[in-house]
Amino acid sequence: MSHFVTIQTQIRDVAALEDACAELGLQLLHNAEARGYANQTRRGELVIRLKGPYDIAANRESDIGDESARYTLTTDWWGGHVEKEVGPNYGRLLQLYGVHKTMREANKKRLRVTRRQEIDGSIRLTLAA
Repeated sequence: MSHFVTIQTQIRDVAALEDACAELGLQLLHNAEARGYANQTRRGELVIRLKGPYDIAANRESDIGDESARYTLTTDWWGGHVEKEVGPNYGRLLQLYGVHKTMREANKKRLRVTRRQEIDGSIRLTLAA
C-alpha cells in the first residue's frame, strides 16, 4: 500500500527552492529517488533529501511544458518524519521558499531587503529602494 501523497504548489524557481533547502540543512538532488515507507520510492526531477527515513520528490506538472511550470511535491507523511523537518503540509519549506523567492526578485530590482524573524515564527521582509 502506497503512503505517498502529492500536492500542487506554486514552486517555480528551483534556485529559491535550493536556498530554502540549504537554510533547513537539507540537500536538493536532481533526478533521484525519494524514499518512503517500506522501502517504496518515487522518482523526482528534484528530490529533497531529508535527514529522516523519507524524502520529498518534486516534479513539474505535465500539462505545462515551459520553464515556469509549477512543481508538485510528493512525500510519505507516515510517522511524522517529514513534518518534523519541513513542517505540517510543507509549511516551513514553503515559507522559506517564499522568502528566498522574494529576496531574489527584490535583488533583481535592486531593492534592499531586511529580514526579521518574528516571535510567532513568521518572517517579516521589508523592501526599500
